[in-house]
Amino acid sequence: MFLKHLSIFTLPQTIALETKAKMLQGSTLLLLDFITDILCADIDGKKTVRSTLESYILLVWQNRLYLYTAAAVFVGIWFSMKIALKKKILTTPVNPWLYKSVKQNVYSVENVNVVHVSEVKIFYGSQTGTAKGFANELEEEVKTLGIAAKVIDMKDYDPDDRLADECSTKSICVFLLATYTDGQPTENAKWFCKWLEEASTDFRYGNNYLKGLRYAVFGLGNSVYDSHFNTVSKNVDKWLWKLSGVRVLSRGDGDCNVVKSRHGSLHSDFLVWKTKFLSRLQTMVAGPKACRGKCKTGGSCNNRKKPQKTDDEQAAPEQLSSEVRLNNSSQSNKNPSCQNACASHGLKAFSTFCSTGYKLIGSHSGVKLCRWTKSMLRGRGGCYKHTFYGIESHRCMETTPSLACANKCVFCWRHHTNPVGTEWRWKMDPPEKILLEAVENHQNMIRQFRGVPGVRLERYQEGLKVKHCALSLVGEPIMYPEINAFLCLLHSQRISSFLVTNAQFPQEIRNLVPVTQLYVSVDASTKDSLKKIDRPLFKDFWTRFLDSLKALGEKRQRTVYRLTLVKAWNVDELKSYSELISLGQPDFIEVKGVTYCGESSASSLTMANVPWHEEVIHFVQQLVDMLPQYQIACEHEHSNCLLIAHTKFKVDGEWWTWIDYERFQELVQAYEESGGSQTFSAMDYMAKTPMWALFGASERGFDPTDTRYQRRHKTKDISGC
Repeated sequence: MFLKHLSIFTLPQTIALETKAKMLQGSTLLLLDFITDILCADIDGKKTVRSTLESYILLVWQNRLYLYTAAAVFVGIWFSMKIALKKKILTTPVNPWLYKSVKQNVYSVENVNVVHVSEVKIFYGSQTGTAKGFANELEEEVKTLGIAAKVIDMKDYDPDDRLADECSTKSICVFLLATYTDGQPTENAKWFCKWLEEASTDFRYGNNYLKGLRYAVFGLGNSVYDSHFNTVSKNVDKWLWKLSGVRVLSRGDGDCNVVKSRHGSLHSDFLVWKTKFLSRLQTMVAGPKACRGKCKTGGSCNNRKKPQKTDDEQAAPEQLSSEVRLNNSSQSNKNPSCQNACASHGLKAFSTFCSTGYKLIGSHSGVKLCRWTKSMLRGRGGCYKHTFYGIESHRCMETTPSLACANKCVFCWRHHTNPVGTEWRWKMDPPEKILLEAVENHQNMIRQFRGVPGVRLERYQEGLKVKHCALSLVGEPIMYPEINAFLCLLHSQRISSFLVTNAQFPQEIRNLVPVTQLYVSVDASTKDSLKKIDRPLFKDFWTRFLDSLKALGEKRQRTVYRLTLVKAWNVDELKSYSELISLGQPDFIEVKGVTYCGESSASSLTMANVPWHEEVIHFVQQLVDMLPQYQIACEHEHSNCLLIAHTKFKVDGEWWTWIDYERFQELVQAYEESGGSQTFSAMDYMAKTPMWALFGASERGFDPTDTRYQRRHKTKDISGC
């Protein structure tokens, strides 16, 4: 191809081109020879590597049986070692010197001395001695099993001090309870049952107060009295269960009526129940069977058979449903007067008060024993009013002539179970009836403390004579149309009056006769926060609120602002609070941290909204810095409360915040006899404050004449009030 094209060139050109072509052809041939040598060498190398790899693979394939066998042996050894180590951890003691003992079954899990039941405590409530006899009989039977047992008379046992301790001592509590007249407890069991009932409904104790308490209950009754048959044992069983106690055996019902007794007699009923209890006790003493290592952690044991339900366990659901029915009907069984009061005039909302210790009076009033009254009866300290104003807490009656209220405060202790309204719309009971029944009910509740362990006899006798009346139980007392007549009746009986109002009835405040001490609740300092916290029913609530503070400032007797601090709600309103204080010029300002009353669908408050006592002190100090005429006077640490007082009550450097109650009675009597012309002021009946009550004292508001009580194994803070 190349030579064909040479014809276009001249001869010399043609010769030159041919020479170049021959030289190029020679070079090309040399290059091709070099590449061929390289390729041949590369192919030979690849052939060498390939032949070596194939020889190894072939060798492995020919000896594959040996490799499989070696792998199987390795896996088997690994698995066997893992199982052996696991069994060693479960069954072999850590100390190698104990190997011989393990081999001889001297040291094993089963032989470790673990106590599952430390003691059986047998409580009896007896009127004729039958329950006591059963208790002694059961004690002997328990002791024959090698278990410690003790019979306890319920009147000698203080549940407030000791019952919570039973939750952690591995003891079992057995209650043998007779039902007395009209379904009431026997004399020696009254205090125990009263305390247990209140604890089961008191949010300060909580539903888990007796968690871990193991108990069993047997009742002694007579089915002839069908409506009250074994009411006491049913109630105690229910209350223990509500406080998270654990039944070890379902309740037994002994029947004196041989016609209807399940086993022919009361004693036979007890023998059958006792046999079941002793059998159950032996099972508990043995403890749970140890797992043999065939179950995974958190799983169910393969060797464990499904337990067969005993007759008692099968009866448990039925018993539970009966408890619910009993709970729903408990008011009618225990307090007919409450039932009548609740039914009258369609006030069904009042029925919830009966189950929480209230004694209803007529159609709109109520009385209840304060926990501080109980505390001071036993010499364990008084309430903050005792510290601030010298009230004798064991002689104070907490009542109200109006259970209804015009607010629905978020921190309401009653969880809005009381009726609400902006005007009086109930059948009005006369003040004489209210006072008479209030005092009678209060005295009856005090009498229940006769013989209770720790109650001081002199204070018990004093407590039967009411000296103070706190009109702050629930609702709005000032709504009662005859409130002035009621106050005059109190003073005629030489009973001091402490009236609390929610600052929504300014005209009624102006119309009030002299009161020992008049309170206004100032729960917020702005219109928005007041609406959020108090949730008043009046549309003009803010106008009423401000006018009520002005009306309070017109009073000459002792006046108090009551501030309740709710963290994250109203603790940052210092300037607004100072302006409200300037408006009403109260004699005293009580600043108290809100008390958490438990969960409620009606309130979103939680424990996070409860300020610490140090936070309350910090708030008060900041507030006082903005009030030139006020200083911090007193403190009651237990109630998380401080008292700010006007400096006019600081005479010669000493505080006079206490009240001369006898002097007040003289002054108010002269006022009434003169038809209101002979007036008097707060300065006329003040008394000197003791040193222990002052802010900064080491006692922090606790009366040194009493004994501070610290609850052992305290599961829940029940401070408050």
